[in-house]
Amino acid sequence: MPRKLKTATDAQTALPSIPKELIDQFVKGPMTAEAVHAASAAHSRRR
Repeated sequence: MPRKLKTATDAQTALPSIPKELIDQFVKGPMTAEAVHAASAAHSRRR
């Protein structure tokens, strides 16, 4: 029997805005693929 798929509402899909000043504190210049991977892995572990 087919299930009804849940649809996301605008409130669920809306991402919070992040101030540019805060981003500048974390990102210093261009990021290498390894740096992006490390940051993603660190973020995934914190969840």
